Amino acid sequence: MAAPDDVPGGGPADEDLVERVVGSRVLHRGRYLEFRVDTIERADGSRSERDVAGHPGAVAIVAIDPDDRILLVRQWRTPAARVLLEIPAGTLDIDEATGEIEDPDLAARRELEEETGYRAAGWLRLASFWTAPGFASELMHLYLATGLTAAHPDQRLGPDEDEHLKLERRSLADALAAVDRGEIADAKSIVGLLWVARSGASGRPS
Repeated sequence: MAAPDDVPGGGPADEDLVERVVGSRVLHRGRYLEFRVDTIERADGSRSERDVAGHPGAVAIVAIDPDDRILLVRQWRTPAARVLLEIPAGTLDIDEATGEIEDPDLAARRELEEETGYRAAGWLRLASFWTAPGFASELMHLYLATGLTAAHPDQRLGPDEDEHLKLERRSLADALAAVDRGEIADAKSIVGLLWVARSGASGRPS
């Protein structure tokens, strides 16, 4: 059995690392993001401040069509100041009336259809990971989608008004080569593609 300090996520040996939030000052609230300064207290009683970007979480989808091509979307990303090639993804919606955060399983289906026009018969939740835990609370939920069929044009969910996307289909080999070239430089997309390469997942019916 592993010692407590070897257990993923920590154990009793990590208690001296825990920081408790004892105060918080909100600087700005946007549509999804909340920017705040948290005052934290360490186990030894000392205090410090942490700049935090509060985020409701997000989903990302590795969608593989029946020809074993991966669906990717090309879009402009202002913080990166460039067009990025990514797997479909999106932020979890927040109910304005209740503050309740959308179920990731439902969000994944919505985002795939909005960004690509496809629906999937097969869904598998692969992993969840923090995208930038040094300053943001975004937890990304990664999915595999197979058994793809195009949604009827009159019934499909379309992208948000502020989204301008171009759909591309790449073989896994081509997508991995794009990672090597730096053409795919988005973390969630790299994680998803490497997972597929490791697992040998296929979009064809089993």
